[in-house]
Amino acid sequence: MSSRSSRERLGLLLGFVGMAIFGGTLPATRLAVAAIDPMALAGLCSLALLIVLRRPLPPRALWPQLVIAMVCVSILFPLLMALGMQRVDASHGGVVLGILPIATALVAVAITHERPKPLFWIASLAGAALVIAFALRQGGGSLSAGDLLLFAAVAVSAIGYAFSGRLTAEMPGWEVISWVLVIALPISLPATALTLPADIGDVPLKPMLGLLYVALFSQWIGFFAWNAGMAMGGIARVSQVQLLQPFITFALAAFFNDETITPPIVLFAAGVVATVAISTRTRGRKTPDRSELTSVPAVIPPATPT
Repeated sequence: MSSRSSRERLGLLLGFVGMAIFGGTLPATRLAVAAIDPMALAGLCSLALLIVLRRPLPPRALWPQLVIAMVCVSILFPLLMALGMQRVDASHGGVVLGILPIATALVAVAITHERPKPLFWIASLAGAALVIAFALRQGGGSLSAGDLLLFAAVAVSAIGYAFSGRLTAEMPGWEVISWVLVIALPISLPATALTLPADIGDVPLKPMLGLLYVALFSQWIGFFAWNAGMAMGGIARVSQVQLLQPFITFALAAFFNDETITPPIVLFAAGVVATVAISTRTRGRKTPDRSELTSVPAVIPPATPT
C-alpha cells in the first residue's frame, strides 16, 4: 500500500471519528437548549490550551479565513441549529443535516482546486437525494420552519468546514478550531452571560451533560479529528463520510431523547451507506499543495451545481 493511499485511509478514519462525535450534537442540543448557551466554554478551553502550549498568533494573512470559519462554525451554525432543534426532533434534524457532505463538497470545489471524478458526484448527489426525499416523506411532503433553519445551518456549516479544512495546510487541525473559538470569545462571552441561569446549580443533570457535550465535543474536540482528516484525505472526499451522521444521530436520539426509529430509517440508512462506499472509493484529482491553497482568494464565489 502506497504512503499516499495510507494517508488517505487515515484521513477517512479521522473524518469518521469526527463525524461520530458530531452525530451526538443534535440529541445533546435537544437536552441543553433550554439550559445555557454553550459557546463560550469551548472558547475558554481553547484559549487555555493555546496558552499552555505557547502557540504563537496565526500569520496575519490567515486571519480573514479564520474569521470566516469563526462566523460560520462558532456563531451561525450553533445558533441556527439550536433554533431548529426547538421546532423538530433530533432524528428529523439528523436527516436534514445529512445533506451537509454535498454542500461541503460544493464549497470545496469553489475555494480549492479539488475536482472529483464524475462517479464521485453521481454517488454524492444520489446520497443527498435520498436524504432530502426521506426528510420530505417524514414531513408529509413539506418542509417546516425548523427544516428551513437547519438548511441554513447546513449552508453556513459547509462554508466553515471547507475553510477550516483549507487552513489545515498551514497549521494543525486542533489549532485551527482552537483559534476559531478564541476569536469568537468577544461574541460568545456576552451571549453566555445573557443566557446564564440565575442559579446554575438548579440546572438538571441531563441538560448540563448536553451542554458539556455540545461545548467540548461538538464545538471543539470533534474538529481535532475532522480537520486532520480533511487535511489528509481531501475536503470533498472526507466530507462524504458525513452522510453516515444521521444514523448515529438516530441511535443517540432513540437512547437519550426517547425517539422512535422506524423500518424506513433502516432501509434509508442502507441506501446512504452504499452511496458513501462508492464516493469514498472514487479517487479525485490531485489535492492542491500548500502553494495552491494559499493562492486561492479567501472569498467564496456563488456555488453552482456541477
